[in-house]
Order: sequence, then C-alpha cells, then structure tokens
Amino acid sequence: MSISDLEHAVDPNLGAADHPPQKSSGWVVFFCFMIGLVGSLIVGWFLFPQWLYSEKHQPIDFNHSIHMDNVSDGCNSCHFFREDGTFSGIPDLSACTDCHQDVIGSDPEEEKFVTEYVAQDKEVQWLSYFRQPDCVFFSHAAHVTGAGMSCESCHGDIGYSTHSKVYQENIISGYSRDIWGYSISRFGKPGEHDGKPMKMNDCAKCHLEETGSKGACFQCHK
Repeated sequence: MSISDLEHAVDPNLGAADHPPQKSSGWVVFFCFMIGLVGSLIVGWFLFPQWLYSEKHQPIDFNHSIHMDNVSDGCNSCHFFREDGTFSGIPDLSACTDCHQDVIGSDPEEEKFVTEYVAQDKEVQWLSYFRQPDCVFFSHAAHVTGAGMSCESCHGDIGYSTHSKVYQENIISGYSRDIWGYSISRFGKPGEHDGKPMKMNDCAKCHLEETGSKGACFQCHK
C-alpha cells in the first residue's frame, strides 16, 4: 500500500478541495435558450418587418374625399369596367383632363398635378398598393358584377381619405405591404380611411363563408 493510500484511508476527504463536485448547469442552458427564443421572436415579429419595408410617397397627394363629393357615380366614375369586361384600375391621365385643364382652388398638389402632368401630357407614375405578382390572376368583374360586392368590402372606406397614405414597399419582392398585411402578427392596423390590407387568408376566409369552399389554387394562380 502506498503512502497516498494510507493517507486517504486515515482521512477520506483528503484531496476533495482539489476536485470540487460539479453543479448542475441545466438551468443555465434553459436560461440561455429562453433568452435566444425571446430575442428571436422580437427580431422576427417586430424588428425584421420594420427593416423589410421602405417608405415612398405618391407623386401627387391624392384626395379621394373631394372627388367623391364631385363625381356622379362614386368609385365607378374613375374605377370602371371597360366594354370588354376588364377593369380600369388606376385611371390614366385622360380620365382627369376634362376637369383639370386648369388649376382648381389653391391646393399646391392640384397646381403640381396640372403644371407638371396635365400641361405636359405626362402620365402620373402612381404606386399601386394592390399590384399582384404576375402569377396571380384577380377578377374584379367576378367579385363586383358576379358576387355583387361593394368596393368597401375589400378596400375599406378609402373613398373618404383626404391624403394618400405612405406606400410601403417590400425591399425583397418589390410589392406593396398592403398585399400581405400591415404586420406579420396582424396586431398593427392602418389608420382611419387608409384602406384594408388584403392577405390570401382573407380571400380564403371569405370564399369559405360565401361558397362553402376555399377554392382551388388555380382559380387565382396561373
């Protein structure tokens, strides 16, 4: 028997200070996991959407409300169906020139529109909040004429807005934020009269309620 064995036999705790017992680190791992999880949620749900979109303004700050007060057929006066059934969407300059050959009132946006666009016969490069990807087909006729839906059903009370809302563009896809919704979480909401953001889930929900079916993919996707 060696000297160290004899010493250990006399005092079993000899050398324990050199090798302290290991404490459980499970709670440390759990704490780090929770920090990572919460951090990921904050970045993914709140910070990333703010980084993902750039803000742009329309060339002309358009007042829908004043037009609705002065046209005879509401939304259809500017956003109408052509003879072949196609939808006009955003009107071109020719739809505006009858009323805007000369500056009306003192609004600087009106003066800008007449001098920079009407007088120069230059089309306004409007930013479309609802421009769909090329692989998507949407029929206004099927919804307005066929289903009898009002414009407000999808676009909200945009007709009462007095200013154009800020256009938020997805820096990756190049499409408007209104197509996918104001925020991933759906907690954020546009302001009053800003119109309604539309998501595919909204379409599926409405189709299910009205027809009993969400519809087949090829109805909208080419």
